[in-house]
Amino acid sequence: MPTLKGKSSKKNKGGAKVHKRGGKKHSIDEDPFFSHQKRRRVEDDDDGGGDGDDDDDIIASDASSGEEEEGVAGEAEESEFDRETADERRQRVAKEYLDRIRAIARREKEDGDAGEEEEEEEEGEEDEFRGRERGGVRDSLVSKILQQEQLEDSGRVRRQIASRVKRPETVDNFFTLVKHRHSVTAVTLSEDDLRGFSASKDGTILHWDVSSGKSERYVWPREETLRSHGTKDPQGRAKKHSKHVLALAVSSDGRYLASGGQDRHVHLWDTRTREHIQAFPGHRGPVSCLTYRQGTSELFSGSFDRTIKMWNTDDRAYINTLFGHQSEVLTIDCLRKERVLTVGRDRTMQLFKIPEETRIVFRAPASSLECCCFISNDEYLTGSDDGSLELWSMLRKKPVYIVKNAHPFLPEDNKLDNRDGEKIPNGHAENLESNLENNHHSTAYSWVSSVSVCRGSDLAGSGAGNGYVRLWAIGSETKDIQPLYDLPLVGFVNSLAFAKSGEFLVAAVGQEPRLGRWGRVQAASNGVALQSLKLS
Repeated sequence: MPTLKGKSSKKNKGGAKVHKRGGKKHSIDEDPFFSHQKRRRVEDDDDGGGDGDDDDDIIASDASSGEEEEGVAGEAEESEFDRETADERRQRVAKEYLDRIRAIARREKEDGDAGEEEEEEEEGEEDEFRGRERGGVRDSLVSKILQQEQLEDSGRVRRQIASRVKRPETVDNFFTLVKHRHSVTAVTLSEDDLRGFSASKDGTILHWDVSSGKSERYVWPREETLRSHGTKDPQGRAKKHSKHVLALAVSSDGRYLASGGQDRHVHLWDTRTREHIQAFPGHRGPVSCLTYRQGTSELFSGSFDRTIKMWNTDDRAYINTLFGHQSEVLTIDCLRKERVLTVGRDRTMQLFKIPEETRIVFRAPASSLECCCFISNDEYLTGSDDGSLELWSMLRKKPVYIVKNAHPFLPEDNKLDNRDGEKIPNGHAENLESNLENNHHSTAYSWVSSVSVCRGSDLAGSGAGNGYVRLWAIGSETKDIQPLYDLPLVGFVNSLAFAKSGEFLVAAVGQEPRLGRWGRVQAASNGVALQSLKLS
């Protein structure tokens, strides 16, 4: 008869398998899960050991194997997040978020019932009933908090934060949180507002803590590693990939950081290890803007090649390409809905509806649009290179409200490097005494280079190169934009990001604009500036 061959068995002359006790063990014994003491105890029992020593052997084996099991458990915890699937990660994030909401509801309930605890201690018979009642009230508070946040995220309810912002004092001005060697081009915050990310023109990407300012640097891999991660060979006269970064975006779960720049690739980084994990080729021009769809792994990238591409960072896959712009795409934004808002140098703002495969084109009245962001699903905010700030609605193809000359230039308040010695115009053509065509290179100081809105609220901010960041209140009923406060900040404000709570604002500051070198503020400090906002 045929016999099976194995490492732990040998054939005798008759062809039968014979297991040797002192020979090589079965493969299961080589498993590190089984301890050495446990194997010895099993062997002693097989040899006819006394029953009186069984308990001692079991205790000894359990004590010795406990340390090994702890080591195995520690390694399992370290690699737990690496092995989890996308669904498991969503479930973990949802549980953590629900626990955080429950803690908030518990604190609110304890504050409200602080005076009722003494009465409940005297009535012992009703403790169990009251405990269940408190749990039910707490769960109702959790549901109310979740419903309120869902309405705010969907844009149906707008938080009134602008009216609660107190006037900043002199000591509460912007302070440099993180320094860069070159002009900072992008800044973004994680979903929990505890960490921040910034990038500069020299390719430096920093990951920093908001409270302490302690930063860690992302290291670009070698050319061979980049090619193995998906990058294509440089085009044109370039011999190696440019590290010039123009845009950043962090996923909602905080696991991935996407960067884009002059090398025409979208690079994906792991925020936990700060290592490069993937590169997405496909764009034929510099990648100028990036954004994640909230709560998903869908990434959108805009480029100078006039296209918008969709990626899935979990699957490391390309999804689709959106067309419509006739010139370079400059800024992109997205909320929870499958809608993408973009602006380009073709003087248009376009809203792409992904499921319907349609788009709505909004045309600027005069100059080119430089930046944009969502206020809600139906309202948008843009900034132009003529110094104007525009409020848009989906119901109209033209701006609902325009703030002209939003960032006037004041030469006496800014020590700018004006080599020609001429007065720099303030950015609005109607207010210029000189010919705009002869001074178009100087208007960069008053261009609205960045806008941002505190998510789900009526608080907005805009930045330029005139030495101020301006806070605005957006009227939900009146459909207007009213100025709040001017926050002094020397330099070109290339990017802005509000905390979800509205308690602080971070700005990417540089001596030069984000997309060029048509202006320079010599007195500016390259870095990330933070402004605390006190709410009443």
